[in-house]
Amino acid sequence: MVLFIGVSTAWLISTCNFPGRDFFEWFLILPLSIPTYILTYTYVGIFNCTGFFYKFKNFLFFNFDMYNIDIMNLHTIIFLLSFVLYPYTYVMVKSSFINQSQLLLESGRILGNNSIRTFFKVALPIARPSIIGGVILSLMELLNDYGSFKYFGIITFTTGIFRSWFSLGDCSSAIYLSSFLMFFIFFLILLEKFQRGYAKYTIIFNSRSILRYNLSFFQKILAVLFCFLPVFIGFILPFFQLFCWSLDTIHKVINNNFFDLIFTSFLLSFFSSFICNIISIFLLYSIRISPIFFIKSIIKTVILGYSIPGAIIAVGIMKFIFEFNKFLDFMFSFNIMFNSFFILIFSYVVRFIAISYNSINSGFKKISININEVSRSLGINFFKTLFFIEIPLIKHSIIGGFILVFIDILKELPLTLILRPFNFETLSTKTFNLVSNEMIAESSSYALIIIIISLFFIFFLNSLTKNSKSCENTKD
Repeated sequence: MVLFIGVSTAWLISTCNFPGRDFFEWFLILPLSIPTYILTYTYVGIFNCTGFFYKFKNFLFFNFDMYNIDIMNLHTIIFLLSFVLYPYTYVMVKSSFINQSQLLLESGRILGNNSIRTFFKVALPIARPSIIGGVILSLMELLNDYGSFKYFGIITFTTGIFRSWFSLGDCSSAIYLSSFLMFFIFFLILLEKFQRGYAKYTIIFNSRSILRYNLSFFQKILAVLFCFLPVFIGFILPFFQLFCWSLDTIHKVINNNFFDLIFTSFLLSFFSSFICNIISIFLLYSIRISPIFFIKSIIKTVILGYSIPGAIIAVGIMKFIFEFNKFLDFMFSFNIMFNSFFILIFSYVVRFIAISYNSINSGFKKISININEVSRSLGINFFKTLFFIEIPLIKHSIIGGFILVFIDILKELPLTLILRPFNFETLSTKTFNLVSNEMIAESSSYALIIIIISLFFIFFLNSLTKNSKSCENTKD
């Protein structure tokens, strides 16, 4: 479903003119601001006996006792998670479609293919790297999810790791489950690379960009409805329900602890994102000034954390600390007490540094290495060149990487639940704990803060991207 929704909406936005196209282009990204566990429990509230659907049903049928819909099952969670995870595929595939050459599509039409066959035989194969990348990102987020499956009572690897670790106190089983899940993830990635073989997907430059074509009246209606449905299911309806709950219960949660929780979550996300950006800049700059294969290979292992679910990273870090202290106790008869906040921030960096790395790397790739060489020939050292010349040129990529990491850390749940200090809460853990205690309405205010902060940064990143593109067009 992620593949179907993401690719279909990306193709419509990239190639078709219809009413509201500019509106849907960025509005289709908004479900990304809602964490998966918040979306699923919101829909449970909508469809329960006191929810919006039940009241609407009774209003239409004059309190006629109809069959109540049970949504606490695997099919429902597959459906709901598809509408909150598709933006990963949509964003990447839309960029690929926009950058495709119009000459390739015209060549397909000249050879006798209609628009549908041209899409499947030309446009779709060329966009394969973006499609696979978006689907894999969605898969990683799905495997990392804990709150949704725990609330629905569905057993997955992540819930199994939590149960082994916390409920049963069985560290060995948690490690075995984590190892098997890691093997499964890397097997899928290697399988895709093996199946791709030596195929290359190169963009043809200096050619006409893809042209959007007009739809018929009936096709325009279908396009608008098709783009509106994912936005409505993945963002508008749950946001409206959370807002209504928040109006009813905000007087119960607004206190000093509420604002302290916002400040703590914001500070933790900000500091961790800042560290991710600093490390990413220095890793990329070290490759830039010394492109040695050995250094590149080491750095590639550093950014593998995003492909590993948060629960596995947490288990691995705790196991490492335990074994390290055992070694110190055996060799030197003392232990090191690691600060819990340090462990939590370190785990965030391990998990999310790949996001800032890839964003900043895209900025560095746009800058010629000749700039660095000219600066060095004028007697400016490496650090001054980095701070006063190269960083200002890639500031948009740095800000973009910071924002993406900030949003992901703000929404992170399983890793935080395992590694947080005693009696420490973030917005995500507080929301999950209230939902687990069946205080869904009371949790809505905390959930809305997560969504609103994420929305603000998404809007800012969208405007930043548009300003960057307009500057590039002006320079051209």
